[in-house]
Amino acid sequence: MTNNRPPLQLYRHPLSGHSHRVQLALGLLGLPCELIEIDLRKGEQKAPEFLKISPFGQVPVLVDNGTTVFDSNAILVYLATRHDADERRWLPRDPAAQAGVQAWLSVAAGQIAFGPATARLINVFGVQRDPHEAIARAHALFKVMELHLAERTFLVGDAPTIADIAGYSYISAAPEGNVDLAPYPALRNWLARIEALPGFVPFVQTPVGLRSAA
Repeated sequence: MTNNRPPLQLYRHPLSGHSHRVQLALGLLGLPCELIEIDLRKGEQKAPEFLKISPFGQVPVLVDNGTTVFDSNAILVYLATRHDADERRWLPRDPAAQAGVQAWLSVAAGQIAFGPATARLINVFGVQRDPHEAIARAHALFKVMELHLAERTFLVGDAPTIADIAGYSYISAAPEGNVDLAPYPALRNWLARIEALPGFVPFVQTPVGLRSAA
């Protein structure tokens, strides 16, 4: 009997921006993948079997022919290193460009996580945090990105990299956290350029008021 299971499996939640970050990378790289849903509302991310592959009990997790990678940014680096057939387009070889990509991956784990991502968690999922602080952090970030993108097509040079993938999901969904993108035309144009890439995978828009254990 033939096993038609794709070599890649992604454990994810459809409303998780971290999960979408990886789905977007898979789409842009043209990699087929089996999506395995983890129901955060039922606490499946804390089940003993899942903790074996995700020690912090979080999505996403990628399994590639027996290799397991957790953490969305680590998965992006893995995919760009292991599966990019376009001469490291998504993770450039040039040391300065690599450093630039790493800097924006740090922004994704820092300013984006504590700004627009947190504002969305508060408004959509009911997480108990200070919305004014999260929204202020988002706008502080977007002002910096607006100036940066006014002079560039993408975050690191003229071609998209995993830095753009890491930033896209939560920034595109910022309005779900009551963060207005209207004052940032360069940022919105950057989002549109990512959305125009072949293989783009849209991020599901969440109805306001939905509550989850995400």
